[in-house]
Amino acid sequence: MNIEVLNIEGTKSKSVNLSDSLTSLKVNYKLLKYVIDWQLNHGKKRLAKTKQRNEIIGSTRKIYAQKGTGGARHSSRKAPIFIGGGIAHGPKGDKYKVKKINKKMRRLALAQSISKKRTNKELYILEDVKKQVKKTKTFYRFLSKNKINNDLIISDKETQKNISKSVRNIPDVKLINDEGANVYDLVKFKNVLFTTTSIKKIQDRILNEKN
Repeated sequence: MNIEVLNIEGTKSKSVNLSDSLTSLKVNYKLLKYVIDWQLNHGKKRLAKTKQRNEIIGSTRKIYAQKGTGGARHSSRKAPIFIGGGIAHGPKGDKYKVKKINKKMRRLALAQSISKKRTNKELYILEDVKKQVKKTKTFYRFLSKNKINNDLIISDKETQKNISKSVRNIPDVKLINDEGANVYDLVKFKNVLFTTTSIKKIQDRILNEKN
């Protein structure tokens, strides 16, 4: 599929041919949700920690005799039902289990997210920027001319270096390089802007990597 490429002046300069396996996939929303949940859980620090029953310091003797008291049977004061006892099913800190997901599923979810943007006409491609763009108004003019707002920019490293200063003060715009492309950001932002090099690298990574 041919997609038009814009230059920094906001005009159409050429087109880039992309595989249908990247731009025309049917979206599996359950897969996207699963990958987003994995991504959020994977990146979250688990600091909350409560002591389990076996971690409470104290005597393990029974609090009273098993029979003859008329009360319910109990073991030690470490039981979760007593004040000062262990916490049942509490947070376990860094031992918290996160979802496991294989690379194939992550690549498929990324491709489907890109396809969704293309179908909704929310995908744009910018010609690689070879010279440094220092002024914010230069890049803001480009976005305004093409009516691009709430935008995720996925750039190659050279373009990222050349436009980072002009982008950082524009609200609702996030700039990342192609190696950091992820499903969560693609879903979070309304529009996505790739550079010619970054979209080709992502396409090559999705279609040609094994495992």
